[in-house]
Amino acid sequence: MTDALIYFVISVAVLAVGLLIISKIPPVGVEIDSPVKALMGGAIIGAFDGLWGFLPQAFRTGVFIFTLGLVPLLGAVIVFSLAAWLVEGFRLRWGIWSALMGSLSLAIVSSLLTMILRAVGLDV
Repeated sequence: MTDALIYFVISVAVLAVGLLIISKIPPVGVEIDSPVKALMGGAIIGAFDGLWGFLPQAFRTGVFIFTLGLVPLLGAVIVFSLAAWLVEGFRLRWGIWSALMGSLSLAIVSSLLTMILRAVGLDV
């Protein structure tokens, strides 16, 4: 397996665990039926996140600064909603508000999980 594929698999696993964690927080409004559904949702979110990663860093930073972070946030909400729409058993209780809160919560939880993995020596 190549390094990129290993990185993708680890990212999907981190996103799936993050989805499972945020599904246990009632105010977020994200419902996931099983770990398999979380893994499928994590794969969709990870794939779209990887597509954003193909853009040059200068472009991504410029878009972030120019729009004050609204375009990346809107993209995250759309991708989160798309994952919920494509995966049966992954629901957003309050529609766009759950997508917004879920994408923000997932960003925080997955960042914390990634920091923990790096602290134990796994380079992700």
